[in-house]
Amino acid sequence: MLYYLFNYLDQLDFPGAGMFKYVSFRSGLALILSLFISTAIGRRIIDKLQLLQIGETVRNLGLEGQMSKKGTPTMGGIIIIIAILIPVLFCARLENIYVLLMLVTTLWLGGLGFADDYIKVFKKNKEGMHGRFKIVGQVGLGLIVGLVLFMSPDVVIKENMEVRHGDVIEEVRYQNMETKSTKTTIPFVKNNNLDYAHLVSWAGEYKQEAAWLLFVVMVIFVVTAVSNGANLTDGLDGLAAGCSAIIGVALGILAYMSSHFEFASFLNIMFIPGAEELVVYAAAFIGATVGFLWYNAYPAQVFMGDTGSLTLGGIIAVFAIIIRKELLIPILCGIFLVENLSVMLQVAYFKYTKKKYGEGRRIFKMTPLHHHFQKPGNAGFQALIQKPYAVVPESKIVVRFWLIGIILAVITIVTLKMR
Repeated sequence: MLYYLFNYLDQLDFPGAGMFKYVSFRSGLALILSLFISTAIGRRIIDKLQLLQIGETVRNLGLEGQMSKKGTPTMGGIIIIIAILIPVLFCARLENIYVLLMLVTTLWLGGLGFADDYIKVFKKNKEGMHGRFKIVGQVGLGLIVGLVLFMSPDVVIKENMEVRHGDVIEEVRYQNMETKSTKTTIPFVKNNNLDYAHLVSWAGEYKQEAAWLLFVVMVIFVVTAVSNGANLTDGLDGLAAGCSAIIGVALGILAYMSSHFEFASFLNIMFIPGAEELVVYAAAFIGATVGFLWYNAYPAQVFMGDTGSLTLGGIIAVFAIIIRKELLIPILCGIFLVENLSVMLQVAYFKYTKKKYGEGRRIFKMTPLHHHFQKPGNAGFQALIQKPYAVVPESKIVVRFWLIGIILAVITIVTLKMR
């Protein structure tokens, strides 16, 4: 909104109004606003949640310090959502298709997570929303995002083309025309563009249509997987919020690079017109998650609940898809991936051993993986991995996961030059 106001004032030669033309200025303003909003309204929302007795229900799983979390207000993801939406509405260009998709994603998954938390807290159902309804909501969002990216004439790219002299890349040029494309970025290879159409070449003359169908399926899978991964990661004070902030920084950098001719040429990646507005959204996302840590860092005064974790995961997934970096998610969101895999492996191995030996066995002491480090080794049950034997303090687990997240974020960006 402020963009349009100051754009009008700039036409009237109002001093300083031209600053709002620059993405860097609006991104900085969005970051400051989101930090201020999340810290300013956070205390009031926490007090309101306590007044409504919206506290976390804790099952005693034998984890150190676990029972001290009982009664801590949950549904704090509302703080994050508000702190993202307001700065974006003020600082971004709202006619931008990518900004609109991000706003829809935030509201859609925020509503889905809120409904899940509402059932847990007010309906006293510890299981929350049935898994199938969650999946339907995630698949629905993936379908909307995929179809909009397919159908909107504003979603276009300029493909990067290498000018080589032998094995040396002398120059990276771009097509003159902006085109609809099913191409995405793939790491570790010389020609780092992968066209989904190449995977469905068997479709013949319908290859392009089949490629878009495959792309939509990929969008649905990525949105569902990453939002569930973030949801599983939200188990320790500050873990999901901190990891998400780190991922947000990397995505903001990639969005800026993808929308800037010189930087896109340097990284040899496709140019995406309009993606610069996503930097404003990324700045608000970073500010909101960092501001939330003011209250969520150990010992937490509020938990984000599914209202926050599903929203953060969905935002990260859709953002990566828009800038054609969804195949970098296994690296960038490595923490989410490992948390997801730990649960899947644990369940599969437990069922297999129970069927084979009549007694279920475990790979980890407990899943998701972060809880494995909170359990003492040789604690009266069988697990293939017993180390570490001693309990690791919660704050140390969180900081170490953050450090791994930073390393993965750096690797994600560096991979674009590792060919």
